[in-house]
Amino acid sequence: MSIQKLQNHIIVRNEPFIEQAENLKPQLNATIVKPTSIVAIKHDKDVIHGWKSEYVTPASTLANGVYGKGDSVILDFGDHQVGYLSINIRPEGSPPDAPLKLKLTFGEMPVEIAEPFENYNGWLSSSWLQEETIFVDVMPTEITLPRRYSFRYVKFEVIDTSPKYRVVFEKVECRAVTSANINNIQTISHQDKDLQKMDEISIKTLADCMQDVFEDGPKRDRRLWLGDLRLQALANYETFKNNDLVKRCLYLFAGVPDDKGKVPANVFVAPKLIADDTYLFDYSLFFASSIHDYYFATSDLETLKELWPTAYKQVELALERLDENHILIDTSDWWSFVDWQEGLNKQTPSQAILIYTLKQVIRLAQELNAPEQNTLEDRLEEIETAAKTFLWDKQQQFFISGSERQVSWASQIWMVLAGVFSKEENQKLMKHLLKEKPEVGIATPYMYHHLVEALLVSGEKEAALSEMKTYWGGMIQDGADTFWELYDPGNKDFSPYGSHLINSYCHAWSCTPTYLIRKYDL
Repeated sequence: MSIQKLQNHIIVRNEPFIEQAENLKPQLNATIVKPTSIVAIKHDKDVIHGWKSEYVTPASTLANGVYGKGDSVILDFGDHQVGYLSINIRPEGSPPDAPLKLKLTFGEMPVEIAEPFENYNGWLSSSWLQEETIFVDVMPTEITLPRRYSFRYVKFEVIDTSPKYRVVFEKVECRAVTSANINNIQTISHQDKDLQKMDEISIKTLADCMQDVFEDGPKRDRRLWLGDLRLQALANYETFKNNDLVKRCLYLFAGVPDDKGKVPANVFVAPKLIADDTYLFDYSLFFASSIHDYYFATSDLETLKELWPTAYKQVELALERLDENHILIDTSDWWSFVDWQEGLNKQTPSQAILIYTLKQVIRLAQELNAPEQNTLEDRLEEIETAAKTFLWDKQQQFFISGSERQVSWASQIWMVLAGVFSKEENQKLMKHLLKEKPEVGIATPYMYHHLVEALLVSGEKEAALSEMKTYWGGMIQDGADTFWELYDPGNKDFSPYGSHLINSYCHAWSCTPTYLIRKYDL
């Protein structure tokens, strides 16, 4: 064990766990991908963000073009890529008497190529916007960019040469990387072509987020987050079955708890393992949930035994947040994520997540014959009873949250997933939810996943399929080749960060249609 200070938290590093995680670090599989076409990005008010790509000519004609100061060309790689770009550049005309100044802009979506990054005014750092300016002194040359990019489109802009020469771009390639092995997937054929496409794009999304950890998004934040990990792992068990990568991620989190035993919401893995200073009530609980899912997917009892104390500790810490009525105290000194929905009160969905996780931890305790089992069962009964007593509004037939008795989609969805009521009562609640449509809705694919799963576990299969086709199917209709971090069909420019330019258009928590389709035999 070693101690590390991190702002308001003291991190207790478990070096044996960290070593285990490093031993599980995967080899990345590389594939050389070439652009398919040269395109133009055109304004179109009828498409998402107002920009679309239009085919101009095959990419094989790129070497026929000669580019001088002020010229540009946009390449389309035909699909989303995560990797390293290389270019051959040769001069045309007189010998180069000044360096080439070349700007490269990478975009997952056409809007990122079309709208100048200089106009960005969001609250996340503009350094996440994918661009690079390079100076080339000696030509001809082959350049491989050292930074990994996440993109489909690349724009080449010649900022300057000299009046005496221009340049030709040749052999543009991406060395695309992932730790996923596509050959491990047993393909399935759907009569429903919408589901077939949804399944394929989900798998592509998951693969592009599988690097040396399960990243949340290869464009941004390129990090291991617990909420994303839980959903990625569920999709992985049904597809790639790269279970050692899940195990690695669990040991990384268990390797850096704070001095109270709480695991962080996310970790950085380079230049070494570092715990972030963000701690979320629900994400910490999802560490235990992820171990539950991992164990029942793998039967890896040794890992369960090693990580059980860390998992149990997350529940212990969560239970400290309850008041005398066994209800979570709704205060501002702790934070649950739940969803990006503006104005969402998170007391009741967080209470439901606690119940959901408690049930999973009890199942693990049974597997281990752990002495904590009886205590956990007693607490579960108290907390479930409290939820039905204090959070259920009989008149509205909804769960309410917070001092203002807010009715939200998230509260109902998570209480259904937590199994507080019977399946029949859950079905009635979900039908009521879809009919009444409370104003405090859903903002992310992350929460839409939970909506669909709540419909499935309550027996509303047709409604679940309808929601999937409306939501993920809507993304496909709007041009998704990987599924996005954020999508609001009623406000397609939505971003909690102040600009859709900074949104991630390949994001881990959006990959779950493949899990839902396969797990629930859709």
